[in-house]
Amino acid sequence: MLRATFAKRLGTFQLEVTLEAGRGQTLVLVGESGAGKTTALRLLAGLDHPDHGHIVIGDRTWFDGAPAATVPAWRRDVGYVPQDYALFPHLSAFENVAFGLRSQGLSGRWVRDRVDEALERLGIPDLARRHPQELSGGQRQRVAFARAIVTEPSLLLLDEPLGALDPQSQRALRGELRRLLTGLPCATVYVTHAPIEATVFGDLIVVLEEGRVTQAGTRDDLLRHPRSSYVAEFMGVNLFRGTIGYRDFAGLAEVQTPERTLSVVDPGGDQPVFVAVGPRDVTLHLEPPSGSAQNVFHGPIEEIVPEPPYGERVRVAIASQPPLVAEVTRHSVETMGLAVGLPVYGSFKASVVVTYR
Repeated sequence: MLRATFAKRLGTFQLEVTLEAGRGQTLVLVGESGAGKTTALRLLAGLDHPDHGHIVIGDRTWFDGAPAATVPAWRRDVGYVPQDYALFPHLSAFENVAFGLRSQGLSGRWVRDRVDEALERLGIPDLARRHPQELSGGQRQRVAFARAIVTEPSLLLLDEPLGALDPQSQRALRGELRRLLTGLPCATVYVTHAPIEATVFGDLIVVLEEGRVTQAGTRDDLLRHPRSSYVAEFMGVNLFRGTIGYRDFAGLAEVQTPERTLSVVDPGGDQPVFVAVGPRDVTLHLEPPSGSAQNVFHGPIEEIVPEPPYGERVRVAIASQPPLVAEVTRHSVETMGLAVGLPVYGSFKASVVVTYR
């Protein structure tokens, strides 16, 4: 099990992270560029050292704040796949995978068997004699993974492992990589900025914003209860924050946000609340809506984005106050003549709103 809490200052940037993952679990560390994700991996690997904190894997302490007790990178039981894969161009795929074992002083048939097994596991035994420049991006990625797992590490670190691949290769490898990670006995820390990778691979998801962890939990935790605008956008949810105002006798309450008032099912209490609304619960109209929808937004369409894989559903961003995102069918877009700049109304009922503290 990985247990780590550490901090690192780099100029004016301050990183503070707590991470925990068990054997066989994949923890996805997600955030925008510059959030500190790669720095966190380098600290775990021992390539840089925290200013203070601790890093423990199983019953071994790799860092506890005392320089004399810090385990150097070469002694840490880590498999590392960097963004560019870092394969040695002068070595064959076989020798790249064997490098870690040979660095441990191992040789002979035992090494050959382990490397053959790793190449077979990644589905590339026929590429053993090829050099990196003779391989496609997906093949180089598989070699890098084989090299990372052949030593049977206690901790596997993956830094944007699919980032260098084209979209088609990413789709092809996601399922394969998920099956591979599920079968490994080590803890894995997977860095990405892509929502689909976080939701596909993350047994646990830790959100990093400007060097700070703003939310951590399972995929359902983040989807149902986002706690920042970044997490809400990342998970595809509309999020508002406000205080309880007027209550009526029908079980409804008003939530006062900085921009407007929202009607919700009364959550009780007087503390500030988060208000989450799924884009599929938002209905679009070309004219002011009539009926039972208590919350109506108005503004021009800012963006229209087809949803993968086939674009049968479309996300429509409205530049209202505050902004609102709806998800509708492609047929609705066509029949309503929706286009960027067109003023529309977006509405949702109080009953579809999720409130939490």
